[in-house]
Amino acid sequence: MPGVNAGLVSRFDFATLGPELILDALFQLGLDVSSGLLALNSYENRVYQFSAYQASVLQSSSQPKKYVVKFYRPERWSPQQIQEEHDFAYELADADIPMVAPLRINGNSLQQYQGYYFAVFPSRGGRTLEVDNDEQLAMLGRFLGRMHQIGRKKPFVSRPTFSIDSHLLQSQQVLANLQLIPDYMRPAFDTILQQVIAEASRQYQPGKQIRLHGDCHAGNLFYVDQGPFFVDLDDCRMGPAIQDIWMMLSGDQQEQRLTLELMLEEYEQYCDFDPAELKLIEPLRAMRIVHYMAWLARRWQDQAFVQSFPWFATDKYWEQQCLVLKEQLALLQQPALSLVPGY
Repeated sequence: MPGVNAGLVSRFDFATLGPELILDALFQLGLDVSSGLLALNSYENRVYQFSAYQASVLQSSSQPKKYVVKFYRPERWSPQQIQEEHDFAYELADADIPMVAPLRINGNSLQQYQGYYFAVFPSRGGRTLEVDNDEQLAMLGRFLGRMHQIGRKKPFVSRPTFSIDSHLLQSQQVLANLQLIPDYMRPAFDTILQQVIAEASRQYQPGKQIRLHGDCHAGNLFYVDQGPFFVDLDDCRMGPAIQDIWMMLSGDQQEQRLTLELMLEEYEQYCDFDPAELKLIEPLRAMRIVHYMAWLARRWQDQAFVQSFPWFATDKYWEQQCLVLKEQLALLQQPALSLVPGY
């Protein structure tokens, strides 16, 4: 998902990011790449796996090891915001919380080459988290509780905060200027979008805000026998704790309640949870829906998005989005999810 326009040099885009530039960037760090570059699934950034002999600063080895290099999308985050992401990852790793933190090479985690900012990570594999597996959900509850225990110790200084302005109002402006929405759909789309924004804005009144992963869904989580882990914190920001929990909930309210009680029982071994945050679930869901549409709109000049999301330019998609927004408005108007006393 998009971050903020941080004012980085706009002439740098991924159209000029070819294999030779990537290999040159790695070579300047002392990484002797012994393999090709394997593109990994990432739309927002450009991420590649490779094998290399370690530079002396990484404790030389006679055998190549696997790494991942991530080139950050220009104009998304400032260098200060990226560094704050890295520092948070180190803070979590130092507390023995499973997190793949970037490597410090020549004393720095954030690297720069020909206008691009990038970082190198150790490659770590795992299985996809099973959201219907109670044992794995319990582990996830403990993992998030430990993570939030660290996240609440101090605020981010440079990273942004989940807000009505960033996720709804700015997104509404982007969608208002989007020509892909068919003319016959525009009045209905604008009307239901405004109703959702108005209701979500009325309900979204967060209390304590902490440092979060920010985009905690099954696709961003990996699992090994020891438990779940994140590979990076690309979307981390300030927000209410429930933001890192609600995307694990599915089904009707009874099913959601059972999952939530299972996770919170483990979560609260490490970090208190305020049940008042449950009323933020549907506003946060609305924020995600609208923000996602605007994210695709903002990135539509990137041919990788045109190729990967061709349905975004179809009338059928916008008809479906009108229905999604109507359903979300109905959810916003229902009583919030509640816990059984003494769960």
